[in-house]
Amino acid sequence: MPDKPNHWQQFHDGEMIKNAIERQLKPWWPRVFGYHLLKLGALSAQVSSLHCSVSRHYSMFDSNCDNHLPDAHADLHHLPVNTKSIDSLLSVFNLEYETDPYQVLREMDRVLISGGYLFLIGFNPVSPLFLGKLLPKCQTQLPWCGQFFMPSRIKDWLGLLGYQIQSDERFMFDSLLTKRPNMLRMQDKLQHWLPNVGGVYLIVAKKVDIPLSRIRQNQEQKTTPWATAPSAGRNVNYEQLNKHDRKTID
Repeated sequence: MPDKPNHWQQFHDGEMIKNAIERQLKPWWPRVFGYHLLKLGALSAQVSSLHCSVSRHYSMFDSNCDNHLPDAHADLHHLPVNTKSIDSLLSVFNLEYETDPYQVLREMDRVLISGGYLFLIGFNPVSPLFLGKLLPKCQTQLPWCGQFFMPSRIKDWLGLLGYQIQSDERFMFDSLLTKRPNMLRMQDKLQHWLPNVGGVYLIVAKKVDIPLSRIRQNQEQKTTPWATAPSAGRNVNYEQLNKHDRKTID
C-alpha cells in the first residue's frame, strides 16, 4: 500500500479539498450530540469541527505529522479505545490507504456507541477524479495511488455492521488535473446534470443495535386441555347420593 497522507499539502489542491469537506460537514455538526468526537487519521485531525455540539474532540493516527500532533498515536486496525465509548467518529480518506480497510471499519464500529454517528469521507471512482488513475505519471501520486471504493460498497459494509445510512452526498467535480476556465464550466454542468459523479463522497451513518429475539414459528402446536366429562346438563347432588348409598348398605 502507498504511504498514508499526513497533511493536505500532499494532495493536488489539498487545501481546496479540505475547505470543501468542511463546508459539507458544517450543516451536520449541530445535529450530533454527546461527549466524545474522535477524528481518525491525520487528515481528519486537521478538519475543523468548531461547530460540532459534541463536548470533547480527540485525534488519533499512527504517523508523524509536521504541523499537527495527535492526542494519541494508534494503529487504526487496533484502536486503544474502550468499546462503545465514542459518540461520533470522523474518518477522512483512511480506507483508501489502509492494508485492511474492512478491519479499520470494524474498529470504528467497535468504539462507537449505539446511536452514534459515523462520518466517512472518501474518493468516488465514478467521477472526473478517476481520470488521474489512467495516467501513468499520476498513478504513483496522491490521491490517485490509493484504492478507490465505490460508495455503494461502503454502504454494503455498513449495512452488514448494522448501520442506517442517513445521507450519501457527492461533491468536488474537479479532476485535479487542470485549471482551465472551460473545465470550471464543465464542473458546473456535471454538478447540475450528474450530481452522483462528484469526486468526493460523504456518507453519514447511524449505528443501530438490533436486539436479538427468538423467532416464533408461524404455527404453534396446540395442546388439547384435559377436562372432566360433561354431566349432560344434569345437576348432580353428590351429598344426597352418598346418603342414599349408605342407606342401601345398611
